[in-house]
Amino acid sequence: MSADLALQKALRARLVATGAVTALVPAASILDANQRPAPSPSIIIGEGQAIEGDRLDRRDQRLVLTLHVWKKEPGITGVKAIAGAIRAALSLKFEENDGYHFADCRVSSMRFLRDPDGETAHGVVTVEALVCEVAP
Repeated sequence: MSADLALQKALRARLVATGAVTALVPAASILDANQRPAPSPSIIIGEGQAIEGDRLDRRDQRLVLTLHVWKKEPGITGVKAIAGAIRAALSLKFEENDGYHFADCRVSSMRFLRDPDGETAHGVVTVEALVCEVAP
């Protein structure tokens, strides 16, 4: 399994296991799908980027992953509440998983937008993590 897929799996597991998140978004609507329109409300696991780390043994990477938050609402308060719940859920330490150690996992930015359809709010939560492959 790649480091970015391991992180994606760990993030989804954390979000669906966090009551404050699932109180706002059903667990079945936290998914990796190329779906438009997205279910309302939903958290769609989006784009990612892997950047080579600094270790000489090449076992670390800086990963960047976006989470897209969607909700039909006239304003953006709902997506802001969901993004806040995501941030709180990800502030707790991640356990080693699938051969990777997740260090420095954090929400690095949150953006809130109004969809051109005039009915949907959209949030983009950017998550960054330093991921190290665990030595066999």
